[in-house]
Parts: sequence; C-alpha cells; structure tokens
Amino acid sequence: MEGSLRDVGAITIFCEDLDASRAFYAEALGWPMVFADESSAAFDAGNTILNLLRVDAAGDLIAPATVAPRAAGARVQLSIFTNDVDAACAELAARGVAIASGPLNRPWGMRTATVHDPSGHVWEIAQEIDS
Repeated sequence: MEGSLRDVGAITIFCEDLDASRAFYAEALGWPMVFADESSAAFDAGNTILNLLRVDAAGDLIAPATVAPRAAGARVQLSIFTNDVDAACAELAARGVAIASGPLNRPWGMRTATVHDPSGHVWEIAQEIDS
C-alpha cells in the first residue's frame, strides 16, 4: 500500500468501569498515564498510546457503529511482547492479575499467556522462541 499507513499510534478500548481499568493499566501493567479526564485515560504503552474510553462516551467517536456489549464475547486480542513470558506472568500474578491461559509454547514460534482487563479485553503476553 502506498502512503504512510504503517504505524499504529493509538488504540482505544471501551470500558464499563473506567476507575478499575485505570488501576489495572497503571498498577498491574505499570504503564504511565499521560492523560485523564472524567471519561477517558491514556497510557504510554511504548510505541503506542492505549486510550481507555467509557462505553457511554464512545458514541460520537465510532458512529454509526456501536459498542458491543461485554456479553458478546471477545472481539480483539491485543499482544504485549516480552523477553520472558514466565517472569512477566509471575510479576502480574504477584500484582493480583489472574492468568487466563498459559504460558504455552505455540507452533508458530511464540510462548504466550493471556490475561483479561477489568472490561474483559484479552491481552496476550508473547515471547519469541525457537520453534
């Protein structure tokens, strides 16, 4: 594709409980908050900004689409790369984060585990391994 559509600068996820989500990203993942107001919070996730937005504030941003209810199930999986999945999982567990799956070696050359944030968003913790 010609042009400059190559870097993901920000990802916005929708949250039912903004305070719980803010705490998860600040305390459990240790990401610095770079902006906050009554309906959102933005975190520095390395090369990407992760923006949390209350579900009831998302309408104008994504119209004519709507926010799917949490009960609809996962619609996306986001990945965080690390050098040591097992150590990352141990650190997350020590911070009170439940490990939903893994760590497991995958046939495509990754060792992965998953965690869920307070709104049910699925985060994969991933490490390259020799396949």
